[in-house]
Amino acid sequence: MSLFGRAPPAKTFSDGDRLDVAGAAVRLKVNQRARRVSLRLDRTRREIVATAPSQRRLPEAAAFARERASWIAERLAELPDAAPLSPGMLIEVFGRPVRLETGSGRARWIEPIDGSTPRITAMGEGEGYARAVILVLKKKALEVLGARTAHYAQRLGAPMPKVTVADAKSRWGSCKPGPRGTAGNIRYSWRLALAPFEVADYVAAHECAHLLELNHGPRFWAHVRALVGDERRHRDWLRAEGARLHAFGR
Repeated sequence: MSLFGRAPPAKTFSDGDRLDVAGAAVRLKVNQRARRVSLRLDRTRREIVATAPSQRRLPEAAAFARERASWIAERLAELPDAAPLSPGMLIEVFGRPVRLETGSGRARWIEPIDGSTPRITAMGEGEGYARAVILVLKKKALEVLGARTAHYAQRLGAPMPKVTVADAKSRWGSCKPGPRGTAGNIRYSWRLALAPFEVADYVAAHECAHLLELNHGPRFWAHVRALVGDERRHRDWLRAEGARLHAFGR
């Protein structure tokens, strides 16, 4: 026994634990395919991910994150500023300018008959106002993406899937085909409503192609290109602007 008593037990960590490193959020992750401890910026979640090859090496990943506090601060400073939603803002919805206004009653989308700028009106202030606006944007996303899904499913000869929207952090869309000859499920990020129409339309074509090919092989990409042509510019746009869309309403 030590003359000074037992040493305090080493701190244990679990996959998914979060640390505060100089005011920044760091999430610990186990990836058995990783060869070493590493750090990366998750631009969508606006956080740093410290990855370890095993549970046993998570303390090493936590220590590495603390050692790289200045690097973490620099990476987070590169992210676009959060963009809270407030009355008077002009945003783009599927590429169209839309004005945010204060209104009475339930939040709603107003489409002027004279062809002028559409408006979203909502009650409240701060986060309450933002939640009401986002509810309208989710409904618009479901309306537009549902219609585009129906269009592409028909072109591919696939049954119309059930379409939902959510605030997904890691994917713009996901597809779960049904058993042969039956409808599947497609889920989209509502934030696609903030992208240009042709970008959101590409995502709809992409997910519908998964109704036939649940992979990213040559046949899958052949379906996508038959629907929307060269997809690379749309994928590049999402890579470049995705973090900005996820900063919206934060």
